[in-house]
Amino acid sequence: MSRPVLSVAVIAKNEAHRIERCLRSVDFADEIVIVDSGSDDGTPDIARRLGATVIATPDWPGFGPQKNRALDACHGDWVLSIDADEQVDDALREAILAVVRGAGEPLGYWIERGSFFCGQRIRHGDWRNDRVLRLFRREHARFTDDLVHERVDCPPPHDRLAGLLLHDSVDSVEDMREKTVRYARLGAAKLRAKGRRGGVASAALHAGWTFLRGYLLRGGFLDGRAGFTIARLNALGSWLKYRWIEEEPPR
Repeated sequence: MSRPVLSVAVIAKNEAHRIERCLRSVDFADEIVIVDSGSDDGTPDIARRLGATVIATPDWPGFGPQKNRALDACHGDWVLSIDADEQVDDALREAILAVVRGAGEPLGYWIERGSFFCGQRIRHGDWRNDRVLRLFRREHARFTDDLVHERVDCPPPHDRLAGLLLHDSVDSVEDMREKTVRYARLGAAKLRAKGRRGGVASAALHAGWTFLRGYLLRGGFLDGRAGFTIARLNALGSWLKYRWIEEEPPR
């Protein structure tokens, strides 16, 4: 077999309810690699049925190291890194294919991402459209080793792709609350490793600023009830993260 040109790298755990729509949106790739960290809901079986190579890992080292595991398993000249709760739209699909079929100079490409909350497109607040570096030359990029909020370390030049990466990350308020608590634990561990201090006063300050920024300054109120819920739970995440730097509760 010839060497693949485009690999797609995904990390997953218990994503059976959304992994198929993710993988079908990237079925134009030469290779799809999924690193699964202990799913028990059939996610690996669905992925294999759709043609993906699945690698099971018994541990969870954090988002950055896990994504580097997926990157290490890829063979393509180009890698598209997406999450299990993301999908490539048609315009982005064509833009990616144009890049990998050509011989452009950029080593990495920024992609605009649009987020959804319980099916509603969010256009304001902290979840408004952002840009992420997700398509890159495999041999020139690595993920940072951050436990959470990892990023791609890829030297310039960079460019920007047309199209949209659809980010449909939560199906209910309870789902978002669970993710908020999980990310707060990881965020607290990251800050603790950097020697940061927490406490009630620090937690209150950061939580208040997070709500003010997302709901008022960035116009989250324009998204209605969804905007308020996102701002409130983001503030909760900030509160827990700074409270747990020094006194994380037992799991």
